[in-house]
Amino acid sequence: MSPYLAAEDLSMFGRDPWWLVLIKAVFCFAFLMVTVLFSIVWERKVVAWMQLRIGPNRHGPWGMLQSLADGIKLMLKEDLIVKRADKVVYVLAPIVAAIPAFMAIAVIPFGPAGNEISIFGQRTTMQLTDLPIAMLYILAVASVGIYGIVLAGWSSGSTYPLLGGLRSCAQMISYEIAMGAAFASVFLYSGSMSTSTIVEQQQDRWYIILLPVSFILYIVTMVGETNRAPFDMPESEGDLVGGFNTEYSSIKFAMFMLAEYVNMVTVSAVSATLFLGGWRAPWPISGFWEGANHGWWPMLWFTVKVQLLLFFFIWLRGTLPRVRYDQLMKLGWKVLIPVSVTWLMLVATVRTLRNENYDFADIALYVGGGVLVLLLLSFVVDMFRDRGKQAEAPAEPPGFDPMAGGFPVPPLPGQELPPVPRRRPRRDRELIVSGAPDTQSDGSLDGKEASDD
Repeated sequence: MSPYLAAEDLSMFGRDPWWLVLIKAVFCFAFLMVTVLFSIVWERKVVAWMQLRIGPNRHGPWGMLQSLADGIKLMLKEDLIVKRADKVVYVLAPIVAAIPAFMAIAVIPFGPAGNEISIFGQRTTMQLTDLPIAMLYILAVASVGIYGIVLAGWSSGSTYPLLGGLRSCAQMISYEIAMGAAFASVFLYSGSMSTSTIVEQQQDRWYIILLPVSFILYIVTMVGETNRAPFDMPESEGDLVGGFNTEYSSIKFAMFMLAEYVNMVTVSAVSATLFLGGWRAPWPISGFWEGANHGWWPMLWFTVKVQLLLFFFIWLRGTLPRVRYDQLMKLGWKVLIPVSVTWLMLVATVRTLRNENYDFADIALYVGGGVLVLLLLSFVVDMFRDRGKQAEAPAEPPGFDPMAGGFPVPPLPGQELPPVPRRRPRRDRELIVSGAPDTQSDGSLDGKEASDD
């Protein structure tokens, strides 16, 4: 086996008694719920601060109980089911969206696997469980959650929810590919898909330093995965009223909102685990304090990293406007996927050369030469392609009729609106005496009527 492959030892998992497994599962659920309640208030406070407003300040100290009050209000509101809805799917859709959001936290490590803690006299790890394919498990449950949004849009029996569900489906397909490629780069460096092993492999250097492009790719894709601004096209209020959850109210709407924020916490936890050292203390602290990564302290560092990533979500929402849907698809298919696949090939090349015991200078020379050759080939191809386009006679663009379908529609890229008819210049109009007919502008009072007089 290659010396760069990690030796997985997952024997410490699966030995807990049933009551301890139940306690750890309840803790994971409580961690997500408390983090969601805090994140909602924090988002409203931060956005209010950005917009020079006060934000929530009535319920609880500093308004910290505002999200709890909103949740109680939603549960007490009237639950409506529209007539045209498929009632079974309509009711199950929020459940399908919410349950997978909680499942990914089961394989996230809150502390080192080798540093067991004591709970009621029982030694256990600070992780519910781990799998040799834990990251594939996370990708699987994240993909299942999208079915809740698609089914909600279809079962509502309305146009706008259906469009929102279809947008979410297309968005998920375009971003899951780039996300998987970003994960694959981490797998190549760590030699494992186990979350605890990936964190252990970041003992000397976090993967955000070794794989910065993978980190940026995952940050972009996780925003699209959670349908958050500026990629919140499935529920864009500007053109889809509310998107897939337009026809939902009361507890069903609350479950969709809960699923969104739980997904935010989950993808932030995955990002911290893969690229930010997971539960490990940052360098200035771990450098002079040996006990920073022992006991209950790792949970603190992990929580701080998750909160910083949640602040990034809030910062984006308060800063960037929503993009157009064609821009969203162009970013996913024409930018993220090619960049992620190219970066994955570079990472695989570097790892192969390292396994063959090449020096760093030789690796940099080979990889840099390959990149220069690709850039040169792309330049030559673009140059000949531009010459071919210039040789062709420019074709007339097809005419665009905004009222062709019976109602006004905006032009697509490359189409232009016809010129707007203007009134004749003011100097061409004669002075009309008050009470006299304007024979030049009024078609009904033409020369015929004048002759009748």
